[in-house]
Amino acid sequence: MTGSPYVFCDATFCKVRVGAHVVSQALVVATGVSIDGTREVLGTAVGDSESFEFWREFLASLKARGLSGVHLVISDAHAGLKAAVAQQFTGSSWQRCRVHFMRNLHGVVAAKHAPAVTAAIKTVFAHTEPAEVAAQWDQVADTLEPTFPKVAAMMAEAKADVLAFTAFPRAHWQKIWSNNPIERLNKEIKRRADVVEIFPNPAAFLRLATAVVIEAHDEWQVTRRYLSDISMAELRKVIAAKHDAIAEPLAEQRQIA
Repeated sequence: MTGSPYVFCDATFCKVRVGAHVVSQALVVATGVSIDGTREVLGTAVGDSESFEFWREFLASLKARGLSGVHLVISDAHAGLKAAVAQQFTGSSWQRCRVHFMRNLHGVVAAKHAPAVTAAIKTVFAHTEPAEVAAQWDQVADTLEPTFPKVAAMMAEAKADVLAFTAFPRAHWQKIWSNNPIERLNKEIKRRADVVEIFPNPAAFLRLATAVVIEAHDEWQVTRRYLSDISMAELRKVIAAKHDAIAEPLAEQRQIA
């Protein structure tokens, strides 16, 4: 396992027999983009995808296997994941999947209004400068607030997380602002799992999923890089600037001491 500045995490659910009961269990998959722009599978696990303890242990296991250099974790808003990311990958950011966020917004508006709300928020992502993206987000929230106060409140709360991608190279934005890349992998896992219908135990579920992700990992190693050399060079500049911004005040503190 190599340094992966971008890490994607997502969960898919299947029916598994546990003792005398059939329950829905989550399979979590983590994929990454290595420093040379190649996609790779980082790990899988079966467990409670809404538990901080589960995410902490899962991310710690990836670190123990050599994962390093993480600067952005992209996922849905699983309970406990954001806190686990902050604990395990100090200094990294969390990108809340914009697609899942839009689905969350649809839960607080009537179905007939959802297309209009979606269209308004999509205008945010048409901008190409970080400041413009943030300004448009605020403008849309202000416009929607009188009619859709719950939407405006959710936008205010989620702004930093949904717009985390803007701190990274423009060429990467469409590749890192949602979980769509890993969702395609999960759909393939789900397609094969549907043939089984009910797994006899969690280990059987994990074996099938592991076979699918290994196939994907092997394919990614021989296909075109997910992110280009030029754009990864830009990312390295962003990372270097970030390190300098952190190091400078620390150096000043040492001089004062």
